[in-house]
Amino acid sequence: MMRALVTGASGGVGAVVVPELLRLGVDVRAFGRSEARIRAAGVPSSVAVVEGDATDGRGLDEALDGCEVAYFLIHSMEGGATDFSDVERRTAETFATAAQRAGVRRVVYLGGPVPPGKPLSRHLRSRLAVEEVLLDAVDEAVAFRASIVVGPRSRSFRFLVRLVERAPVLPLPRWRDGRTRPIDERDVVAYLGAAATSARVHGPLSIDVAGPDELSYGELVQTIRDELMVDRPAVRLPVSLTAVAAPVAAAIAGEDVALIGPLMESLDSDTLPRDERVRELFPEVRLHRFVAAVQRALRAWERVERLAAR
Repeated sequence: MMRALVTGASGGVGAVVVPELLRLGVDVRAFGRSEARIRAAGVPSSVAVVEGDATDGRGLDEALDGCEVAYFLIHSMEGGATDFSDVERRTAETFATAAQRAGVRRVVYLGGPVPPGKPLSRHLRSRLAVEEVLLDAVDEAVAFRASIVVGPRSRSFRFLVRLVERAPVLPLPRWRDGRTRPIDERDVVAYLGAAATSARVHGPLSIDVAGPDELSYGELVQTIRDELMVDRPAVRLPVSLTAVAAPVAAAIAGEDVALIGPLMESLDSDTLPRDERVRELFPEVRLHRFVAAVQRALRAWERVERLAAR
């Protein structure tokens, strides 16, 4: 039986990748700083957990021992005074070295899109730097590039929902016209799971993943508003105002500005897939439409926490 390590197993993506791998018949091991947090995220007791810290490598050798596949699902965008990009790069390097030492065959990563012909935001530059480290680590590394993941635990989606729910009006700065293709969490998880066992993966790969619906950021926000069934007038602004708006938006949504600032910077560019190779590599994955993804995410959210707007 194939064995896979999932790092970041208490996170929004890691916690849902674990049951997908179990469904596919993979022997899963989870890695994180706290077993209690990993269990609280829903990882079942049948899954072995190794506690450790990927930033300094503590516990990685034990966690990777005997693993053919390793998932790098760690993000460090809330590093306080430390530059998160430096932390993320060093963490990826530590993980890559440990994976090589353990003889891992395949590394799977979920990063962000790379808009062509435009300077990258701090967030997307960091995602790309991590990707490059991991693709150099092993022969069969796979890096998926997604824009906004629509799911009940996705930080970017939760931020947008809270903003729509709590703000009396919807300010739509100049980035409202940027185009994107958000992807349902279920589809991201299906791709990540298939990457563990697929025989079509040969050599290091960077693969764009996206949902079937292309829309502007303004349309995305207004769709969330409509599904929340709230009356929030939209105000179109002629400038981006990211530096000023990020702290305000973070405060309204109850989020960390260290996370929200870099995310909002990424809205200044289109984040569309460069190609559709993913459909050829993973034809078994059936994509969900954006409205269905939002409806499902909101229902799942409300099973554990009431949304005041609804």
